[in-house]
Amino acid sequence: MTSSLIRGRPRRAAVHIRVRVAHAVLGAVVGAGWLMLPVMTVGSHDPVPGASVGTVASAAAPQQDGTSTADLVLPLVAGAAAVLLAGYGYVRRTRRARTRTTPGLVSAHPPAPTPADTERQARAALVLADDCVRTSREELSFLPDRGEETEPFWHALRAAETELSAAFAIWRRYEQGVPEDAVARRQALVGVVGRCAEAGRRLDAEAAGLDRLRGLEGPGSGAALEVAEDRFRELTARTVAAQDTVIALHDRYTPSATGPVSGYVEQAKDRLVFATARLNEARRAADTGEPERTAGPLRAAEGAVAQAGVLVGGVERLAAELREAAELVPAALTGAEAELAVVRKGSTRSPLTSGELHARLARADGVLAAVRQEVTGGPYDPLDALRRIVRAAGRLDVGRTGVLDTAALLVARGSVAGAEEFVTVHRAAVGAEARARLAEAVRKLGAGDLGRADAAALEARELAERDVRTHGTPFAGTGTVVAGPSGADSAGLSGAVLGGILLATEQNAGPSASYGGPHTRGRHGLA
Repeated sequence: MTSSLIRGRPRRAAVHIRVRVAHAVLGAVVGAGWLMLPVMTVGSHDPVPGASVGTVASAAAPQQDGTSTADLVLPLVAGAAAVLLAGYGYVRRTRRARTRTTPGLVSAHPPAPTPADTERQARAALVLADDCVRTSREELSFLPDRGEETEPFWHALRAAETELSAAFAIWRRYEQGVPEDAVARRQALVGVVGRCAEAGRRLDAEAAGLDRLRGLEGPGSGAALEVAEDRFRELTARTVAAQDTVIALHDRYTPSATGPVSGYVEQAKDRLVFATARLNEARRAADTGEPERTAGPLRAAEGAVAQAGVLVGGVERLAAELREAAELVPAALTGAEAELAVVRKGSTRSPLTSGELHARLARADGVLAAVRQEVTGGPYDPLDALRRIVRAAGRLDVGRTGVLDTAALLVARGSVAGAEEFVTVHRAAVGAEARARLAEAVRKLGAGDLGRADAAALEARELAERDVRTHGTPFAGTGTVVAGPSGADSAGLSGAVLGGILLATEQNAGPSASYGGPHTRGRHGLA
């Protein structure tokens, strides 16, 4: 069914055309009459009696022998005027059509967006939905477990995560050229956008209910403040310990071993400084009887505390993994050498040709020898050593058992966790490609495909770091003074914007990010 706008305009346009044609014909007839009038009067007798004699009679004599000059001039003037009026009308109509701001004829089949447009839309949808899921998960971590009262919000989050995971899977196949048909590829992108929209809708639907349950703008703000302040104090102590841990890691291992958490302690301190100011604002609002001014600062503080926890947790995780890896390396070396010996004896069937097998055995021997030399030679990177051992044995295509499986799982989990942490605390700068690789790494890890999970996670981390380098520090070096809470520049503001704690705009740092989808996540503004 077409709208009245679409149906009505063609008829009105046709009526206007008929009126214009009628006017043109009438003007032509009148002009022709004027032009023919002199011809029609030539030779006719003057109906007015002539003068008898004298000067007047002699002056009038020539006019009776030919056509009057006025009879020729008047039609020409009328024709010129008609032409000028017609030209003016044409120019006016043309100019009005070019500058028209209201729609004219509405096409029933508007042009479809180009593949590049649809691809950009899909990328943006993935990033937005992923941000909404991450922020929603962060806020729910501050929510005490109340059984049935809190289950709807966790259920909506799990449903959104499922939709987002499916969207990333479709996008990843699209990147790999599947499907190949142009129409099917466009439909795949439409599917990505649709899945992301559904993920956001699930979260949007529960945002108001969560606000009612938490009561951040009412009596519930006091209890929420206490939870956030307790987490803040706990993290402050953990941050001090994490700084000592990083110093110890630098003394024991190579720089490549500690590189994944480089700068994490400093970033955690930055988030905590930002959280301090926001918690103070929220506490003042609550104590002065203005609970409606509590939600924005409190949500910003919760986001900063949550990300400080991610950063400090990353240092603690890496320290534990390096310690476990260092204990596992000798056993992994022994296990890999045993597998190589079995392959050489021909006790295990391999899909490789004899030449390929001998070449891979030689490379594996070289890798294992290099790792042994590093272990005995001084500081080294235990996780990287395990990764090389596992890959060297894995290239023989004879399967893994025992200690090598344990080593592969430790390496893959560490890579996925490291990429996850980095994306979480830099999400305002990280694009769709890095997030898609991370989602793929999570899927592979869940499926037990440890080698591919490790490779995808490393690629995700590399892409994310590239995005952050390209993005730079928000508002730094631009000469722009960005208003923080209460209109003043705020300590830790750039880190809060980079981490997606605040939804930045060109003019200010924006509202606090909260549980919800695209339509509700920015509902809590700062005071």
